[in-house]
Amino acid sequence: MEGNFYPLLKWMILPPLAGFVLNGLLGKRLLSERTGGILGSLAIFLSFIFALLSVSDLLNLPAADRLLRDTLFAWISAGPFTVDFALRLDPLSSVMALVVAGVSFLIHVYSIGYMRGDRCFHKYFSYLNLFVFFMLVLVLADNPVLMFVGWEGVGLASYLLIGFWYEDTEKASAGKKAFVTNRIGDAGFLAGLMLLAAVMHAGGVYGLDFSTLSANARLAAGASFAGVNAAFLIGVLLFVGATGKSAQFPLYVWLPDAMAGPTPVSALIHAATMVTAGVYMLSRMFFLYEAAPAALNVVLITGCFTAFLAAVIAVAQRDIKKVLAYSTVSQLGYMFMAVGAGAWAAGVFHLTTHAFFKALLFLAAGSVIHGLGGEQDLFKMGGLRRHMRTTFILTATGWLAISGVPPLAGFYSKDLILEKVFASGAGFVWLTGLLTAALTAYYISRLLILAFMDKYRGTQHVHGSPAVMTAPMGLLAVLSVAGGMAGAAWLLPFLQPGAAPEHHSALMIAVSVSAAAAGIIAAFLLVGRRAEDLAAAWPRLHRLVYNKFYVDEIYAALVLRPLERFAGWTFRVPDSKVIDGAFVNGTAALFMSMGRGLRAVQTGNAQFYAIVFLAGLCVLLAAVLAGYYL
Repeated sequence: MEGNFYPLLKWMILPPLAGFVLNGLLGKRLLSERTGGILGSLAIFLSFIFALLSVSDLLNLPAADRLLRDTLFAWISAGPFTVDFALRLDPLSSVMALVVAGVSFLIHVYSIGYMRGDRCFHKYFSYLNLFVFFMLVLVLADNPVLMFVGWEGVGLASYLLIGFWYEDTEKASAGKKAFVTNRIGDAGFLAGLMLLAAVMHAGGVYGLDFSTLSANARLAAGASFAGVNAAFLIGVLLFVGATGKSAQFPLYVWLPDAMAGPTPVSALIHAATMVTAGVYMLSRMFFLYEAAPAALNVVLITGCFTAFLAAVIAVAQRDIKKVLAYSTVSQLGYMFMAVGAGAWAAGVFHLTTHAFFKALLFLAAGSVIHGLGGEQDLFKMGGLRRHMRTTFILTATGWLAISGVPPLAGFYSKDLILEKVFASGAGFVWLTGLLTAALTAYYISRLLILAFMDKYRGTQHVHGSPAVMTAPMGLLAVLSVAGGMAGAAWLLPFLQPGAAPEHHSALMIAVSVSAAAAGIIAAFLLVGRRAEDLAAAWPRLHRLVYNKFYVDEIYAALVLRPLERFAGWTFRVPDSKVIDGAFVNGTAALFMSMGRGLRAVQTGNAQFYAIVFLAGLCVLLAAVLAGYYL
């Protein structure tokens, strides 16, 4: 395996693990709320510092040799097959590590103010640290087996955080829904991983580190399974895993419900880190997709459909967090469109800028909810720009960034994706992406207008947020403004050092900006006092979109209720009557009957025992004689 040994990598993942243990074990028994919050935040800050040092050393290497490794121990060994617990830092994983650690640190600091007074404050920070530990394991893993450990770990941590307020049945159900839905996708990931290992084994390749897999991708391209090209099948199965973790159709339904968790959790897990794991995994395994263009088409079409569907649903939502949730699903669709078009670096670029402005918007929503005593209904807000000026300015920054207004971050990455899709020849997908961009500008402008413009429509007393909450938002706002320019100048050449510089078409830029402007103008013309009137003007269409096209209800009718009935039948018949009744209870009843029969001959009479003994001896003697003469 090529790559330089670099022992500093382990120190990126150890501080969050230590923070998880300390806050989890010591908790409020030995740590004050302030100390626990600082400890949890400091653990992530240390990871960020180690990430910066590691990336600095990586940059000092020649572009062709930018790969650092740290093997902690030999993990699995079965004959020639070996898997190490090894970490890897290259341009792709270093960008992800910086995003995960940097944004996570800001959200941890924000959480100190947002979660103040919660009776499970220390447990919250313990879970948050555990999540970051597994996320860093996922992005730094040197092989897909270790990546799967981090993949499952973030699933566990997200379940704990989404259902954090588990006393509320709705919130607990949201955590279970996220956990089960992700397990469906993870089954595809695991099947693809096993098929990949089998193909490599058949070709005499026993190592599963990414460098070895990339060098031997031809084995998957040349093999087949059940008459299907192995590279295509592996790519589709891995993408099934990505649709679960990154909330793509049809496994996107868990993410909007996951807004039941604390708002900083929404910002961390469902905007900046976990939901981008699928995009990262496909980018990391892109050497397989290069060998299977048909699998890339599946990614492209699915991402396009998901982006458009989620944007349409976001247009009619009343809950401020639900708008941002469907926005996240839509933006993830954009990232998959980029990967499907063969431009994985553009997808990672949008992943990075999206982490900045979407985390900002979620934290701004949390500031609004905090200032309104828990209110999340946009139609019970309004006029907040006069009561929460700092939050309004920061929200407006995120609004411009996600709308694609130049020169903010979203403009650069979204425009690049649209150009790459157009250049790939997928004209209909490009047109759909352009329409989605207009819808994005519309629904985020609608959110800004309903929450901050006009008059206050609520009944709650409004108060501002403390500096511990607004300061992290301010840093994210700076990144949302400058992140696009910095990414275009540094990130893309860093990810693909040999690629030609990107030259943006003036016509494409004009079309993209026009779509954003059209969405913003439409929102300011249509939303506001007339919002309720617009809903009344098209009640059936509004009801259809507001109820999310009844996808959850369709799933319940076609999948959940039939499974419940089947599970009930299996409990009543195979389980209760056959397994428990015939095998378990039946076997016990048989031996009990035999015992009762044998107990009848246990009289305690010695003369009776002698007669039985004599009779048995006679039977045995008769059998011997019969055998002798016959």
